[in-house]
Amino acid sequence: QVQLQESGPGLVKPSQTLSLTCTVSGGSITTNYYYWSWIRQPPGKGLEWMGAIAYSGSTYYSPSLKSRTSISRDTSKNQFTLQLSSVTPEDTAVYYCARVSVTGGGYDYWGQGTQVTVSS
Repeated sequence: QVQLQESGPGLVKPSQTLSLTCTVSGGSITTNYYYWSWIRQPPGKGLEWMGAIAYSGSTYYSPSLKSRTSISRDTSKNQFTLQLSSVTPEDTAVYYCARVSVTGGGYDYWGQGTQVTVSS
C-alpha cells in the first residue's frame, strides 16, 4: 500500500518561498512509470495541477506557475519537494501530493493534504 504524506509550514509570509515535502512509503519514487505530482485547491475553487516529477527525474510544470515553481526529489529519503517562490495570498490553498501512472488510470494515491496560508 503506497502512502503519501505532505509536510511543511502552515503559514508563509507574502513574498517568501513556500516549501513542502511529500514523503512516500510503500513504493519507490523511481519506479517505472509513475509521476509524482503537486496539486492544490484554493478555498472555494477547484483542483489545480502545479507540476510533477517523473520516475526518471524529469520535471513538468503548469505554464501559469512555471516561473515560480520548482520540484525536486531526494531518492535516498524517497521524498519529493515543492518550492513556490514569491507567494501571495492567492497561493493560500490545500496542497496535495499524488501519484499517477503514465500508463493511465488517473491518480491512484493521494496525500491527505496540507493547508498553507499566505498572510503577514
